Amino acid sequence: MFGKNIRMERIIDRKSGNAVIVPMDHGISVGPIDGLVNMKQTVDDVVEGGATAVLMHKGLIPQGHRTGGKDCGLILHLSASTDLGVSSHSKVLVATVEEGLKLGADAVSVHINVGAETEGRMLEDVGRISMECMNWGMPLVAMAYPRGPTIKDSFDPKAVAHAARVAMELGADVVKCSYTGDVDSFAKVVEGAMVPILIAGGPKMDSDIDILNMVHGSIEAGGHGVSIGRNVFQHKNAKGIMNAISDIVLRGATVREAAEHLK
Repeated sequence: MFGKNIRMERIIDRKSGNAVIVPMDHGISVGPIDGLVNMKQTVDDVVEGGATAVLMHKGLIPQGHRTGGKDCGLILHLSASTDLGVSSHSKVLVATVEEGLKLGADAVSVHINVGAETEGRMLEDVGRISMECMNWGMPLVAMAYPRGPTIKDSFDPKAVAHAARVAMELGADVVKCSYTGDVDSFAKVVEGAMVPILIAGGPKMDSDIDILNMVHGSIEAGGHGVSIGRNVFQHKNAKGIMNAISDIVLRGATVREAAEHLK
């Protein structure tokens, strides 16, 4: 576990024990959307704003990671599907832990949709990847969501807690999941997962205060940070919203204090 511990410190803030990760894996899912074209600028903005790590697919790493200024952690995403496919909920592996090591990644991540038609294969993939991560001393971040034909509400607290628990039991060191909407219900998700929980940002929101309230609520519930993409890199002031989120997650700011970064 020693190698894992060293690498974890590169993606998580040492003082707070929390993480501010900006995932940029959306290009495979939905194409070259706004915010993910000039990658060097985007990465520079979120890092200057306080991101502890960025997450991307292997082909994107040479296009935009660590161009200058402050350093930050690098997470290689191993899973993929496209919205043009028959089932976007069915993720497949497109990279390996060894590729992550060769590319200089500090962690790898996988995506699993509990309830999808191919849930069984994804469970098997995560189990195998977690074993490889243990062998190489590589931290594993798992994005775990209840999605598929059997799921009526992907934000249902029981379903979110179940998906997070699945990821932990398969060997994830950090779990990313959806925020359930309030502190009390999300506290139960955190308690049941037993490893650090990060919240996803989801679709782009209209209100900055809504974003900051969600982030603050997750921390109050015992969460360890965020993994927010579109609500950061598609923001008109990416550095400002990143500063605001980081202030809450890493320094314990209130929503009101954090919002000052956006004035």
